[in-house]
Amino acid sequence: MGEIIHNPEVNHQIASLGIKNLTGKNKEADISDLGPDDVVIVPAFGTELSIQQQIKDRGCQIVDTTCGDVMSVWKRVRKYASESVTSIIHGKAEHEETKATSSRALGDGTGHYLVVLTLADTDYVCDYIRHGGDKQAFLERFEGAHSPGFDPDVHLKTVGVANQTTMLRGETEEVQRRVRQAIVDRDGPELAEKNFRFFDTICGATQERQDALRELFNVPMDLLLVVGGYNSSNTSHLAEMGEEKLPTYFVLNASRLVSATEIKHYNLHEKREVVSHFWLPSAPAVIGITAGASCPNNLIEETLIRLFELRGISRQELELAA
Repeated sequence: MGEIIHNPEVNHQIASLGIKNLTGKNKEADISDLGPDDVVIVPAFGTELSIQQQIKDRGCQIVDTTCGDVMSVWKRVRKYASESVTSIIHGKAEHEETKATSSRALGDGTGHYLVVLTLADTDYVCDYIRHGGDKQAFLERFEGAHSPGFDPDVHLKTVGVANQTTMLRGETEEVQRRVRQAIVDRDGPELAEKNFRFFDTICGATQERQDALRELFNVPMDLLLVVGGYNSSNTSHLAEMGEEKLPTYFVLNASRLVSATEIKHYNLHEKREVVSHFWLPSAPAVIGITAGASCPNNLIEETLIRLFELRGISRQELELAA
């Protein structure tokens, strides 16, 4: 049995079932090892067409759990390709979902794509759309983030924006706005209607978490805990949102709440787990908790229980009060 999945919390829970990773950093098995008796689970963010074909060729039974929102993006980028429209994909080029979307953006092999992550990337592309530039420098900047044979002088004439479904909605909308304006500046409003297309789909669960966190910000809080996998894109965005507002600690699970004076948490800027001290106020405090879209409920519950324990309230007392 094999799987293609990246969420560490889920991986931990299903490891006991004999399920192994076929791709990614935690790869434990090869597709070449599979046979007709194996079952392959395709995760919510899908997989690349080439990998999917390899699995089919092995005769495996496939359980496809690809999210409908992701498939909507695939449908759109395939349509872009059929109309010779280059897909500009807002996302992380190395993320499994974006790689899966990029493979669909090739269409029948004649389509093209470009992946932009930041607004700085977007502005660079927009400047090239408006004025042209050094083609080699462009290709070097986006190495590993564009389709084979991509030529910015040719393939930025007509573009359509799509996105990785776990990105921040506001960022995708800003990418769309800036690219559209660049096309308008180059071609004029009338031609821009033909040369610019857009489509944005944010995962429903991801959007719900982002919206709920924005509502939570209306409550005066002393700190925020974000629970989830450190390599989870949507969880990282929640932590980014929190950092803009108040002290925020991005933790893998309850075990990272070491004591009332020590917490292990992920630093988004240093991209590593760090230790902070005196994080929990000694006085009465209001603490917010949110979690990634695929974070199991039991991990959130254990984090809540750990918080109460650090305040001297035992699990047994909580269960009696429930």
